[in-house]
Amino acid sequence: MKSAIIILFTIIFFQACSFKSPENQWEFNSSNAFNSYSKYFLIDDEELANSDLERAIKYAKQSANLEQLSRVYLGACALNISVEQDDKCEEYKKIEEFVSSKELKTYFLMLKNRLKSEQIEYLPKQYQSFSRYFLSKKYDLAFKSIMSMEQTTSQFIAASLMKKYLNKSQINYLVSKSSFSGYKKLVLFWLNYLYEIENNQEQKQLIDKKIKILKM
Repeated sequence: MKSAIIILFTIIFFQACSFKSPENQWEFNSSNAFNSYSKYFLIDDEELANSDLERAIKYAKQSANLEQLSRVYLGACALNISVEQDDKCEEYKKIEEFVSSKELKTYFLMLKNRLKSEQIEYLPKQYQSFSRYFLSKKYDLAFKSIMSMEQTTSQFIAASLMKKYLNKSQINYLVSKSSFSGYKKLVLFWLNYLYEIENNQEQKQLIDKKIKILKM
């Protein structure tokens, strides 16, 4: 695989794939800035996150090769999708014609729920089993695939795509997982969804109290 492919997937999945390191300084700087953006985004520090995203974009725009810029845009879109922030990946789509990577193109289709079974082989390896089960509507097996993913961010990106098929036990797993990592934005997202689907009023009140405490 091209060494450039690492920038998106290393950042989003925190070294989930074994690609080579970026060779160019601008590419390396963009990757590092996006890595920092991802951390601050997930712990819900908006000011620092936005600053690092701007740096990642700035470094990526130092080259006429727009693959890195497309990875930054698609990576930001993926993180937004993981917490269901409204994101149509418009920035990525503006430059998609310059993208040659099958992994990026197929990953975008997965994010937008437009993936077809014959395209699964082009996804990053950690998503292939999940996507195969998900497209086959084998939702319990799809979630087991999510649980077996090595990287936490990969789990949450995939989980957001099958949110409406999750049960309370599975959602509680995601709350615990995001809590362990200290990803406040994800914690609040899944607690809010748990509150929505909880029918027991006593439990609902407890969830609401926890959400309010975390938002103080």
